[in-house]
Amino acid sequence: MTEKPHPATADGGVTDADPEETALEAVGPTDEPPEPSTDEEARSTLRATLDREVGAIKDDVLRLGALVDVALERAGQAVNERNIELADRVRWDDAEVNDLQRRVSNGISVVLATQQPMARDLRELLALYHAAAELERMGDYAVNIAKLAKQLAGEPEVPLFTQIPIMEQLCRSQLRSAMRALVDVSETDARAMCANDDELDRLYDAVYRSAMDLMQADPTRVPQATHQLFIAHHLERLGDRVTNIGEDVVYLATGQIEDLN
Repeated sequence: MTEKPHPATADGGVTDADPEETALEAVGPTDEPPEPSTDEEARSTLRATLDREVGAIKDDVLRLGALVDVALERAGQAVNERNIELADRVRWDDAEVNDLQRRVSNGISVVLATQQPMARDLRELLALYHAAAELERMGDYAVNIAKLAKQLAGEPEVPLFTQIPIMEQLCRSQLRSAMRALVDVSETDARAMCANDDELDRLYDAVYRSAMDLMQADPTRVPQATHQLFIAHHLERLGDRVTNIGEDVVYLATGQIEDLN
């Protein structure tokens, strides 16, 4: 049998290397490249990003609800105590409510433009957008009540209609219930909260009658009666806004638009 000649080296010598091994070494490591990400992995990544961004938006909406709750509490306290400084604080702090509402709106716009949300996600984003808009308007009502508190503080004192503090407490309770229903996406809690709006309407009617009676009995008290009537009006309208959030929760849970007011 004839042996294969050893390949020559550059200096005329010979080498014991196998030509096939030499060729493999020239190519480099034989590790296979990683497989590209599958469609399922890509969808999972997008889903995680979408959930994270929607969660951040929901957190901002909850913070917005907390700010409005505090504003309403302070406005009611300013009315009860004829506290001008506290009334001014409600007005100044409203800028934070407005800024946060704009951040929610912008965040939702970014998610819609970049994350390709599905139908269920679109409902949630729409509900959060509406909730933030309603909360911003509630903040405005708190500011209006604070302004009326300042006017009342500058006038001769008359007893506050007993229904007004009750309305303020009920509004705050309704607001907190609406925020919990939004977090839990609870249709049951949302409906129960909306049903309580009838009590606010009843209290507002009682304030209206008390105001008319006071103005007829003592025309010099017309300004005080009118200011208190407007306070009750703002609280009644605030309650309607809270009910709108409840309707958004029902829409989020069921996909059905209902009027629960």
